[in-house]
Amino acid sequence: MTPACALRRVFVLAALVATSNAAAGDVSFQNDVLPVLTTRCVMCHMEGADQGHLSLYPEAWSQLVGVASTESPLKRVEAGVPDKSYLYRKLMGTHLDAGGSGVRMPFQLDALAVEELALIRTWIEQGAPQN
Repeated sequence: MTPACALRRVFVLAALVATSNAAAGDVSFQNDVLPVLTTRCVMCHMEGADQGHLSLYPEAWSQLVGVASTESPLKRVEAGVPDKSYLYRKLMGTHLDAGGSGVRMPFQLDALAVEELALIRTWIEQGAPQN
C-alpha cells in the first residue's frame, strides 16, 4: 500500500469517527481538543520554542481560530471548515496540497490517533468554539 493510499484510509476513518462523535454531542475545546494539543504539540509550540511561529502555551485557542497561517494561504483554523484549516491539514499530512510546507505534525513522532484527529475535525466542524 502506498503512503498516499494509507493516508486516504486514515482520512476516511477519521471522517467516519468524526461523524459519530458529532452525533454523540459537542466536542469541547477545553476538555477534548486542548488535552491532545498539550500532550502531542505544545512541547514544540510554546513561547520561546514556537515552531512555525505558533505558540500553543499558555493560550492556544486565540493562536489558532481565525488566525492566518505563516506557512500557507489558509487560516490555522477556519471555523466550520476542517479542510480549509491548516492545523487539521498539517496533522493529516495533506498540508502540501493546500500550499503548505514542511512535514506532517507532530514532527518526528507518530501521527495522531484516528480518534484524536476525529475530535479535532469535529470541533472545527462545530465552529471551533472556545468551550
